[in-house]
Amino acid sequence: MIVARWRRVGQTLLPALFLCVMVAAPHVHAQQPAATPPWWRSPQFQKDLGMTTDQVAKVDAIFQATLPDLRARRDELDKLETKLSNLIEAEADEASVARWVDKTEAARGSLNKLRTLMLMHMRQVLSPDQRVRFKVLHEQWDRNRRAEEARRPPAPTSTPGRQR
Repeated sequence: MIVARWRRVGQTLLPALFLCVMVAAPHVHAQQPAATPPWWRSPQFQKDLGMTTDQVAKVDAIFQATLPDLRARRDELDKLETKLSNLIEAEADEASVARWVDKTEAARGSLNKLRTLMLMHMRQVLSPDQRVRFKVLHEQWDRNRRAEEARRPPAPTSTPGRQR
């Protein structure tokens, strides 16, 4: 459920910002594998996009400045989703569930707003020509990602302790 929502959110944002999303969300709190640097730190991506060292530094500074708040909001959302799931599983009254839905969705909106503004600021570092190239690179990445997903076996649809 959470992954599907993040996918929908990602698809509605400016497609050219996909690589930022890979780094920032939904797994903000997860460690980035050493073999997969953020897009702006990838020498090949920097070359393909024609990024200057100053642009790389600015994008990285935007990310580093936003990361603690992204993590805090993600943690808060996780806690609220757990509480909401527990209320639903405990068959709480509708008014209580509705209050927690409101709190949970407000937290999700706050996280998405922060992430979107971070992505906008990163995008503003790029020149108009780089934004066009970024979009092309995004479309190529998206095609590759979809092809890879089609080759993977389907993931389990339920998590222990949670019903879907």
